[in-house]
Amino acid sequence: MSLQDDLTAVRRNLDELVRSVERLEQDIARQAPGGAPQPPGRAPMITVPDTPYDSTLWTDSDDEGLGARDRRAP
Repeated sequence: MSLQDDLTAVRRNLDELVRSVERLEQDIARQAPGGAPQPPGRAPMITVPDTPYDSTLWTDSDDEGLGARDRRAP
């Protein structure tokens, strides 16, 4: 094969690859109208608000790693 034939074959293969990727993207868009599907075994992201937590959640809790409130740390 000549260099020109090799370049033509490469160009034809790249064009086919582009068409295949476009078809795959269209298939995915049709299957998941709400967005891209999640990988299996992966939980969706959860948004954590910036508002402070209720202080009653921490009543009667010890600070982890610092020990109990009525004792001194080592």
